[in-house]
Amino acid sequence: MTLTIVRLYHDLLGTYGDQGNAEVLVHRAKAREIPVELVEVTPGMTVPTSGDIYLLGGGEDGPQTAALELLRADGGLNSAVTSGAALFTVCAGFQLIGSSLPGADGETISGLGIVDVHTVYTSAPRSVGELVCQPTRSHLPLLTGFENHQGLTELGPEMQPLGMVKRGIGNGFAGAEGVWHGNIIGTYMHGPALVRNPELADVLLASAVGDLVEFHDPYADALASERRKTLWPHS
Repeated sequence: MTLTIVRLYHDLLGTYGDQGNAEVLVHRAKAREIPVELVEVTPGMTVPTSGDIYLLGGGEDGPQTAALELLRADGGLNSAVTSGAALFTVCAGFQLIGSSLPGADGETISGLGIVDVHTVYTSAPRSVGELVCQPTRSHLPLLTGFENHQGLTELGPEMQPLGMVKRGIGNGFAGAEGVWHGNIIGTYMHGPALVRNPELADVLLASAVGDLVEFHDPYADALASERRKTLWPHS
Protein backbone atom coordinates (compact mmCIF):
# COMPACT_ATOMS: atom_id res chain seq x y z
CA MET A 1 0.00 0.00 0.00
CA THR A 2 1.31 3.45 -0.94
CA LEU A 3 1.05 6.31 1.54
CA THR A 4 -0.55 9.26 -0.23
CA ILE A 5 0.27 12.78 0.94
CA VAL A 6 -1.84 15.55 -0.57
CA ARG A 7 -0.42 19.08 -0.61
CA LEU A 8 -3.22 21.56 -1.19
CA TYR A 9 -2.82 24.90 -2.99
CA HIS A 10 0.76 25.60 -1.95
CA ASP A 11 0.86 28.27 -4.65
CA LEU A 12 -1.84 30.11 -2.64
CA LEU A 13 -0.88 29.01 0.86
CA GLY A 14 2.89 28.63 0.65
CA THR A 15 4.05 32.12 1.55
CA TYR A 16 6.05 31.07 4.60
CA GLY A 17 7.65 27.89 3.27
CA ASP A 18 5.03 25.57 4.75
CA GLN A 19 5.20 23.45 1.60
CA GLY A 20 8.35 22.03 3.18
CA ASN A 21 6.17 20.04 5.57
CA ALA A 22 5.34 17.70 2.71
CA GLU A 23 9.01 17.12 1.89
CA VAL A 24 9.70 16.17 5.51
CA LEU A 25 6.89 13.61 5.53
CA VAL A 26 8.07 12.11 2.24
CA HIS A 27 11.68 11.95 3.48
CA ARG A 28 10.80 10.29 6.78
CA ALA A 29 8.50 7.80 5.07
CA LYS A 30 11.12 6.82 2.49
CA ALA A 31 13.75 6.45 5.21
CA ARG A 32 11.53 3.74 6.67
CA GLU A 33 10.99 2.16 3.25
CA ILE A 34 7.31 3.14 3.26
CA PRO A 35 6.08 3.57 -0.34
CA VAL A 36 4.90 7.17 -0.60
CA GLU A 37 3.39 9.46 -3.22
CA LEU A 38 3.11 13.25 -3.03
CA VAL A 39 0.04 14.59 -4.83
CA GLU A 40 0.01 18.29 -5.69
CA VAL A 41 -3.40 19.92 -5.91
CA THR A 42 -3.49 23.36 -7.50
CA PRO A 43 -6.49 25.71 -7.84
CA GLY A 44 -8.94 24.28 -10.33
CA MET A 45 -8.00 20.67 -9.68
CA THR A 46 -10.35 18.28 -7.92
CA VAL A 47 -9.27 17.43 -4.38
CA PRO A 48 -8.85 13.64 -4.20
CA THR A 49 -10.72 11.96 -1.36
CA SER A 50 -8.48 8.89 -1.07
CA GLY A 51 -5.39 10.58 0.41
CA ASP A 52 -3.91 9.60 3.76
CA ILE A 53 -2.45 12.93 4.93
CA TYR A 54 -3.55 16.39 3.74
CA LEU A 55 -1.53 19.59 4.17
CA LEU A 56 -2.52 23.27 4.14
CA GLY A 57 -0.08 26.11 4.69
CA GLY A 58 -0.14 29.81 5.45
CA GLY A 59 -0.73 32.86 3.28
CA GLU A 60 -2.19 36.34 3.11
CA ASP A 61 -5.88 37.20 3.53
CA GLY A 62 -6.74 37.22 -0.19
CA PRO A 63 -5.24 33.81 -1.01
CA GLN A 64 -6.74 32.42 2.20
CA THR A 65 -10.23 33.51 1.13
CA ALA A 66 -9.69 32.13 -2.37
CA ALA A 67 -8.52 28.77 -0.97
CA LEU A 68 -11.50 28.62 1.38
CA GLU A 69 -13.96 29.23 -1.46
CA LEU A 70 -12.33 26.59 -3.63
CA LEU A 71 -12.24 23.98 -0.87
CA ARG A 72 -15.83 24.67 0.13
CA ALA A 73 -17.06 24.33 -3.46
CA ASP A 74 -15.04 21.14 -4.02
CA GLY A 75 -15.92 19.35 -0.78
CA GLY A 76 -13.17 16.75 -1.18
CA LEU A 77 -11.13 17.74 1.87
CA ASN A 78 -14.12 17.56 4.18
CA SER A 79 -15.04 14.16 2.76
CA ALA A 80 -11.51 12.82 3.18
CA VAL A 81 -11.26 13.96 6.80
CA THR A 82 -14.70 12.53 7.58
CA SER A 83 -13.41 9.21 6.23
CA GLY A 84 -10.44 9.30 8.62
CA ALA A 85 -7.62 11.02 6.73
CA ALA A 86 -5.08 13.02 8.73
CA LEU A 87 -4.89 16.78 8.25
CA PHE A 88 -2.06 19.17 9.15
CA THR A 89 -2.73 22.89 8.77
CA VAL A 90 -0.68 26.00 9.48
CA CYS A 91 -1.76 29.59 10.15
CA ALA A 92 -4.20 30.57 7.36
CA GLY A 93 -4.85 26.87 6.76
CA PHE A 94 -5.57 26.40 10.46
CA GLN A 95 -8.02 29.30 10.45
CA LEU A 96 -9.96 28.26 7.38
CA ILE A 97 -10.71 24.72 8.63
CA GLY A 98 -12.49 26.25 11.61
CA SER A 99 -16.12 27.24 12.07
CA SER A 100 -15.65 30.97 11.45
CA LEU A 101 -12.97 33.50 10.57
CA PRO A 102 -12.70 37.09 9.33
CA GLY A 103 -13.35 37.67 5.63
CA ALA A 104 -11.51 40.01 3.30
CA ASP A 105 -13.35 43.05 4.73
CA GLY A 106 -13.12 41.91 8.33
CA GLU A 107 -16.63 40.51 8.44
CA THR A 108 -17.21 37.11 10.01
CA ILE A 109 -17.54 34.30 7.47
CA SER A 110 -18.01 30.56 7.77
CA GLY A 111 -15.00 28.29 7.53
CA LEU A 112 -14.95 24.65 6.45
CA GLY A 113 -16.21 23.56 9.88
CA ILE A 114 -13.78 20.66 10.18
CA VAL A 115 -12.90 21.72 13.73
CA ASP A 116 -14.79 23.89 16.22
CA VAL A 117 -12.48 26.89 16.34
CA HIS A 118 -13.30 30.56 15.78
CA THR A 119 -10.82 33.18 14.58
CA VAL A 120 -11.28 36.90 15.23
CA TYR A 121 -9.33 40.07 14.59
CA THR A 122 -8.73 42.32 17.60
CA SER A 123 -6.84 45.53 18.28
CA ALA A 124 -3.95 43.49 19.72
CA PRO A 125 -0.58 43.88 17.97
CA ARG A 126 0.22 41.35 15.26
CA SER A 127 1.67 38.12 16.68
CA VAL A 128 5.18 37.87 15.25
CA GLY A 129 8.15 35.98 16.65
CA GLU A 130 9.37 32.67 17.92
CA LEU A 131 6.76 30.34 19.40
CA VAL A 132 7.35 27.54 21.91
CA CYS A 133 4.69 25.26 23.34
CA GLN A 134 4.44 22.27 25.63
CA PRO A 135 2.41 19.60 23.79
CA THR A 136 -0.78 18.42 25.43
CA ARG A 137 0.24 14.83 24.71
CA SER A 138 3.14 13.89 26.95
CA HIS A 139 5.10 11.69 24.57
CA LEU A 140 6.21 14.71 22.53
CA PRO A 141 9.02 17.14 23.42
CA LEU A 142 8.68 20.92 23.30
CA LEU A 143 7.51 22.20 19.92
CA THR A 144 8.95 25.32 18.31
CA GLY A 145 8.12 27.47 15.31
CA PHE A 146 7.79 31.03 14.06
CA GLU A 147 4.41 32.77 14.17
CA ASN A 148 3.22 35.67 12.03
CA HIS A 149 -0.53 36.29 12.22
CA GLN A 150 -3.13 38.92 13.05
CA GLY A 151 -6.03 36.63 13.85
CA LEU A 152 -6.58 35.08 17.28
CA THR A 153 -8.27 31.69 17.52
CA GLU A 154 -10.55 30.42 20.27
CA LEU A 155 -11.16 26.69 20.65
CA GLY A 156 -14.62 25.21 21.13
CA PRO A 157 -15.34 23.31 24.37
CA GLU A 158 -14.57 19.88 22.90
CA MET A 159 -11.34 20.94 21.22
CA GLN A 160 -7.90 20.19 22.69
CA PRO A 161 -4.96 22.49 21.92
CA LEU A 162 -1.83 21.15 20.28
CA GLY A 163 0.08 22.62 23.18
CA MET A 164 0.27 25.32 25.86
CA VAL A 165 2.35 28.38 25.09
CA LYS A 166 5.66 28.92 26.89
CA ARG A 167 6.91 31.65 24.57
CA GLY A 168 4.96 33.71 22.06
CA ILE A 169 1.22 34.18 21.54
CA GLY A 170 -0.19 31.12 19.77
CA ASN A 171 -3.98 31.16 19.61
CA GLY A 172 -4.19 34.15 21.95
CA PHE A 173 -6.80 32.57 24.22
CA ALA A 174 -6.18 30.72 27.50
CA GLY A 175 -2.52 30.14 26.70
CA ALA A 176 -3.37 27.63 23.97
CA GLU A 177 -1.51 26.96 20.74
CA GLY A 178 -3.16 25.22 17.81
CA VAL A 179 -5.66 22.40 17.93
CA TRP A 180 -5.33 18.61 18.09
CA HIS A 181 -8.56 16.79 17.42
CA GLY A 182 -8.32 13.16 16.36
CA ASN A 183 -6.07 13.07 13.29
CA ILE A 184 -6.43 16.81 12.73
CA ILE A 185 -3.69 19.22 13.80
CA GLY A 186 -3.74 22.97 13.35
CA THR A 187 -0.95 25.31 14.42
CA TYR A 188 0.44 28.81 14.06
CA MET A 189 3.99 27.44 13.83
CA HIS A 190 5.88 28.06 10.62
CA GLY A 191 9.47 26.99 10.28
CA PRO A 192 8.37 24.77 8.54
CA ALA A 193 6.84 23.17 11.61
CA LEU A 194 7.64 19.58 10.67
CA VAL A 195 11.25 20.48 9.87
CA ARG A 196 11.70 21.94 13.33
CA ASN A 197 9.68 19.21 15.04
CA PRO A 198 10.41 15.83 13.41
CA GLU A 199 8.58 14.00 16.20
CA LEU A 200 5.38 15.75 15.15
CA ALA A 201 5.97 14.60 11.57
CA ASP A 202 6.15 11.03 12.87
CA VAL A 203 2.84 11.49 14.68
CA LEU A 204 1.21 12.27 11.34
CA LEU A 205 2.89 9.35 9.61
CA ALA A 206 1.86 6.95 12.37
CA SER A 207 -1.74 8.16 12.16
CA ALA A 208 -1.77 6.92 8.57
CA VAL A 209 0.39 3.76 8.63
CA GLY A 210 0.45 2.63 12.27
CA ASP A 211 3.57 1.94 14.34
CA LEU A 212 6.78 3.24 12.79
CA VAL A 213 10.23 1.72 12.62
CA GLU A 214 12.64 3.83 14.68
CA PHE A 215 14.48 6.41 12.60
CA HIS A 216 16.88 9.20 13.58
CA ASP A 217 17.98 11.93 11.21
CA PRO A 218 21.01 13.58 12.87
CA TYR A 219 20.56 16.88 11.03
CA ALA A 220 16.85 17.14 11.84
CA ASP A 221 17.44 16.09 15.43
CA ALA A 222 20.24 18.66 15.83
CA LEU A 223 18.08 21.48 14.47
CA ALA A 224 15.17 20.56 16.73
CA SER A 225 17.45 20.36 19.76
CA GLU A 226 19.15 23.68 19.03
CA ARG A 227 15.85 25.53 18.64
CA ARG A 228 14.46 24.09 21.88
CA LYS A 229 17.58 24.86 23.92
CA THR A 230 17.95 28.36 22.47
CA LEU A 231 14.32 29.39 22.78
CA TRP A 232 13.50 27.68 26.07
CA PRO A 233 16.73 27.06 28.00
CA HIS A 234 14.70 26.29 31.17
CA SER A 235 13.89 22.79 29.87
